[in-house]
Formats: sequence, structure tokens, C-alpha cells
Amino acid sequence: MSIAVDYVVMCLLPHSLVLMTFCFHHAATTCSKHCYCSESDGGGKTVRCSNQQLTAIPQDIPNDTRRVYLDFNLLTSIPANAFAGLSHLAELDLSHNDISQLQPGAFRGLSSSLQFLDLSANKLVHFTADSFEGLRARANLTNNPWHCDCNLQMAMPRVDLEPVSLTGIVCQTSDPEEMSVQGLAFLLEPDVDLCVVMKRTTDVAMLVVMFGWFTMVISYLVYYVRANQEDARRHLEYLKSLPSRQAKSEESSTISTVV
Repeated sequence: MSIAVDYVVMCLLPHSLVLMTFCFHHAATTCSKHCYCSESDGGGKTVRCSNQQLTAIPQDIPNDTRRVYLDFNLLTSIPANAFAGLSHLAELDLSHNDISQLQPGAFRGLSSSLQFLDLSANKLVHFTADSFEGLRARANLTNNPWHCDCNLQMAMPRVDLEPVSLTGIVCQTSDPEEMSVQGLAFLLEPDVDLCVVMKRTTDVAMLVVMFGWFTMVISYLVYYVRANQEDARRHLEYLKSLPSRQAKSEESSTISTVV
């Protein structure tokens, strides 16, 4: 009886392994319930989630996806690791949403595969280098209300996006305003320095610190000199108050004569 049971188990075991493998593969490659999927040229899937009123990134996008279209939705933020696991993703369309925030590491894991990123027609104001961590893709950053300031100027050299991508950053507002870069592509204005105010502020702060330090040193020297003068005066008065040697000598001669 036990031999028969062992035989049945041995027969069913390979079938169970095949079934489990199929289930895992099916879970990794089936289409997201909010999207329409099709096979991409050269393998992998194209996942279209356009105009679905989505407010969050779907978490069930197949792992073998090469193109994802999430345009014309209601996305407001892209969290860190939003596309983790999509190591074959080459094209990502996030255009025409309400995205105003890209958290640091939003596209982490896509640095070696992503070739094109579309963030046009959103509500991005502040440019943060950490949001594009490691990406070397070409990006469309047009039609966003970018605010150009010193932070943006310092962040741009820290990203690895294709340089042409950064020409899409057109300043809607700026700080300082008198630099007159509104309506201009910031990358194409190499002579504009939006950090000049910060540099001036830093220079003034350094001057104030140096002046304070110099004043402290002078005050200490004046105190030291005055304290030493006072000690010297007291010491001199003390010496004057002592009986002189000459007075003692005359007194001793007078006593000798009398004797």
C-alpha cells in the first residue's frame, strides 16, 4: 500500500512542478487589469493604460514589458521604485497627467534599459536630480511650469539624461526675477547665473563672520593689555608702599651714633 502511495506521489510531483512554473510565469506575464497588452516587435509586451482615470501606477504590469503608456490619466506623483522589476522597459509615457512631484528614485532600476521617457504636459515645477537617478534616456520635459532658480542650475549637471532633454525645461517663473529668463529654455542661456544672489549672500555671511572674529580678537587684546596695565599699576603701588633700603640704612646709622 505504501509503495503504491509513493508511486502516485512520484508521478504527481513533476506535474505539480510544471503547474507551479506555469502559474508563476503566467503571473509575471499576464496583462494588467486596467490596461490593454500586445506583443512588442522583438519580444516583450506593450502595455497601454492610456485615459483610464488612473491615480496610481498599476502594480501588476508584466515583468517582460518593453513599453508602457500611462498618458492622459490623473497621476499626481511618481513614488520611489514605482517601476521596480520592469528591467526590460525601454519606453515610458507619463505625459498629460497632473504630476507635480517625482520622488527620489522614482525611476530606479530602469537605468540600463530605458531609452525614452515622456513627462510632457504635466505640472512639474521643481527639477530634482535624485528623481532621475542613473537614467541615461532621452526625456521629453516640455510643457511643464518649471521654476528656474539656483537649485535647478545646480541640479542639471548632476543628471545623466541626454543633454537635448534638458532643453525642454522652459522657465515659467524664476528666482531672482530680474534675470528675465521667463519663457526661455534655461539650458540655452549659458550666461545666466541664477546662483549669483546666493553667492552674494554667502560672501556677505563670510564677511560678517570674519568681522565678528576680528572684533572678538581685538576685544580680547584690549582686555589683555588693560588687565596687564592694571596688574602692573597695583604691583608698582605695592612696591612704593614698602620701606626703602635707604631709610633703613639711615636709621641704623643714627642708632650707632647714639650708642
